[in-house]
Amino acid sequence: MNVFGIGLPEMMVILVIALLIFGPKKLPEIGKSMGKAIRGFQDASKEFENEFKKEAQQLEESVKMNALLEESKTPESKMNNE
Repeated sequence: MNVFGIGLPEMMVILVIALLIFGPKKLPEIGKSMGKAIRGFQDASKEFENEFKKEAQQLEESVKMNALLEESKTPESKMNNE
């Protein structure tokens, strides 16, 4: 098991140290708070990614529309120049 680059032995050491520092009564509260913080970070990250993709798609559509407009102008300008 490898979470965030930390293996099982390292996780056990961290758990024992946390248990000694905070005690068995505070540990569930701390774990719950950390879980909420991580979940909030993940939600914010997904929201940012979705917004980024949406903006990129709009930009791509805009570029395609401009390219189509330029292509449609080109034959007309050639006709007008002749």
